[in-house]
Amino acid sequence: MIIESLIENARRQPKRVIAKDPSRSLTCVQLCKFSQAMRSLVQSQTVCDRVGVMLPASVAGLGTLMGSLWAGRTIVPLNFLLKPDELRLILQDAGIDLVITTEHFASITEALPVRSLFLEQAGLKKRYLWSRLRRSPPPPQTKPNDVAALVYTSGTSGQPKGVCLTYNNFLSNARAAIEHMRMGPESHFLGVLPSFHVFGLTVLTFIPVVLGAAVTYVPRFSAQAAYQAIRDTDISILMAVPSMFSAISRLKDLDRSAFGRIQLAVSGGEPLPKGVYDLFGERTGLTLLEGYGMTETSPIIFVDAPWNHRVGTVGTPLPGVEIQVRDHSGRVLETGQEGELFVRGSLVMKGYHQRPLETGNMIGPDGWLRTGDIVRIEEEQHIRITGRAKELIIVGGENVYPREVEIILERHPAVAAVAVMGQQDNTRGEAVVAYVSLEEGSKTTPQHLREYCREHLAGYKVPRQIHILPELPRGPTGKVLKKELAGRDPVL
Repeated sequence: MIIESLIENARRQPKRVIAKDPSRSLTCVQLCKFSQAMRSLVQSQTVCDRVGVMLPASVAGLGTLMGSLWAGRTIVPLNFLLKPDELRLILQDAGIDLVITTEHFASITEALPVRSLFLEQAGLKKRYLWSRLRRSPPPPQTKPNDVAALVYTSGTSGQPKGVCLTYNNFLSNARAAIEHMRMGPESHFLGVLPSFHVFGLTVLTFIPVVLGAAVTYVPRFSAQAAYQAIRDTDISILMAVPSMFSAISRLKDLDRSAFGRIQLAVSGGEPLPKGVYDLFGERTGLTLLEGYGMTETSPIIFVDAPWNHRVGTVGTPLPGVEIQVRDHSGRVLETGQEGELFVRGSLVMKGYHQRPLETGNMIGPDGWLRTGDIVRIEEEQHIRITGRAKELIIVGGENVYPREVEIILERHPAVAAVAVMGQQDNTRGEAVVAYVSLEEGSKTTPQHLREYCREHLAGYKVPRQIHILPELPRGPTGKVLKKELAGRDPVL
């Protein structure tokens, strides 16, 4: 499956440079041998079925992911933007005993209750040299329904959920995306998305390996570094979140001619603001396309295409993806009607790790997965996202569930009640906004509450604004009426 593609690439085009970053570049055969060395390292360090990987988008990250899969392990990509408390919940749920990382993240991993293996201290040079002298071992005896990756997404209860994605999920999604977007081995991807984001895991790890295509990684995103890679190499495919496209568009020294080799520029991970679409097109001369997916769907469901472009839509379904739009009673709606999107196909996850009840609530016995998003099917099956049935907030491509922020604020002794919502933001897609009421006799400030959140949450989850109100509006059952909160005048 995936490792077979890696080995085949090394056989077919051994000297082609396939992966590079500011530190190193590897040919197909070198990447294969490096992954082989990582396989040996993983097997020597743990017998656990799952292994944590905390690495940026990089050549080392790609080789570590491939080597872990080659060792027959399920990979658990870890978000290095999270706080140790948040990571502990993931580690406990996944049941892993080893995290492969770099010394750059030592301050994070030293606070975690598992062993850290730093690549700088792993003796990789010696293992790599040995791998060059030995025949490549066979791929692992995996089955299509075996779990390749356990990708964590925040739960509506504030607890992280592990999404079990199989080899068949990733391979079918990768192959369908390749067909849908007409990509080939000559494609050259710009790698700006980390692997803990399923968008990055699929489009910048699995799709290039399946294609035998090259990736140039930018481990730490900056608009200038991304632009330099576009300008100085033969990058042909850009896959990023809207905030990244926005940052690139605002560079003062942008030369439109540098984008002449780009064949596809696809935005995903969050809704694409019209302002970002217009500015990117104006500055680069490219049509910025929009896609849509979920962690639970490996992730790509729809992608727009330059030869069938419709502004404001997320394109059409990938080959093999079935879709339905249903009303609140479950009735399937016709084209032009608005309702909740359901999808079915080989892209749908195996389930949530150790959460059968939540899996059953998400996927029906007939295999249809409810997305929680409100859509309308337009002509030629173009899909327009019109709202969310769920309260998910997407900040710069990262998922934030209101409840996880509410839980933190509720712990503050001055806070009596809290409600968290998303608010449109022109640069990050959405921003987190909190409304709170205080305990009688208590005093605090929005700035103090933001600092409190910053101590316990990843930076992108910290509310951009906190409004303190005399009380929060409630319905007859005592539930906070979030729809009535927008526009309320704060006390502070």
